[in-house]
Amino acid sequence: MSSLNEIDRVIRLEIETLVQLREQVNKAYDDAVDLMFECQGKIVVTGVGKSGLVAQKVSATMVSTGTSAIFLHPGDGLHGDVGIIREGDLVLALSKSGETQELLSILPYIKSIQVPVVSITADESSSLAASSDLVLYTPVDEEACPLDLAPTSSTTAALVVGDALAMALMKRRNFTPEHFAVFHPGGKLGKQLLLTVGEAMRSGDNNPAINIGASVSDMLFEISSKRCGAVSVVDDAGKLLGLVTDFDIRKVLERRQDLFSLEIKEIMNRGPSHAFPETKAIDALRLMEQRSKPFLVLPVVEPETGKAIGMIHLHDLVALGL
Repeated sequence: MSSLNEIDRVIRLEIETLVQLREQVNKAYDDAVDLMFECQGKIVVTGVGKSGLVAQKVSATMVSTGTSAIFLHPGDGLHGDVGIIREGDLVLALSKSGETQELLSILPYIKSIQVPVVSITADESSSLAASSDLVLYTPVDEEACPLDLAPTSSTTAALVVGDALAMALMKRRNFTPEHFAVFHPGGKLGKQLLLTVGEAMRSGDNNPAINIGASVSDMLFEISSKRCGAVSVVDDAGKLLGLVTDFDIRKVLERRQDLFSLEIKEIMNRGPSHAFPETKAIDALRLMEQRSKPFLVLPVVEPETGKAIGMIHLHDLVALGL
């Protein structure tokens, strides 16, 4: 038995709810964003049941996009946690019916410390709406549940309103990708925007480098022992002069030359592309990948001295999640 018709019905009903919601957006929504933006404390998002789960998501979205927010379960609030709400805060309350008893029970304390309440509800005449400074009306003609009971269309509407508020605040705060990266250091975007070449490079004893006056045998040992597939060629002061890769060695052998009869300076690429420690790792990756002939390694040099202080390998950047 196919469920496609039922799935289509649910999606259609929830879309219709959002279309109706969009038509109800009014000045109260704009005022709510103003009130939240001007809030000197935190946004306390609260709700019970499915509305509580939506409230948790809205709170998390706000926090990750620059708005100080926290979720409070009204039941926990009745047993002491309501004390987390302080003067200067704002409460964003979610309830379809606006008559959820646990939520209504913490309102007297909230009002006593003069904390404004913004409600998201499907009933403008509810007790919650009457106790709110601003009401964000989310009309719901029918839940997508076949019994018209389980919160479906209503929670979708509340979630979309919460997301819209968070995104409007994000724009008001001029929240940039760099700000987002600071809040998401472990994510891909965070790594792209924050990770530097200096943090990703092979340095110290792991940095493959050889003096230009060394023998080819020593050069081969350095390449193989550091397992990087390349070696920086430096002068006596450690300044980068060139780069020798596995590919360069293969070219010599393909020409049937005696590798060991050559000097390193005859094999190396002079003035190779390089990066600085402060270079963003993602920029180094793009440099390595976007050439007509992509390469796997990139020497890292000190800007002031030109010393080869490290080597960055494409595989290392991929392993780091870039």
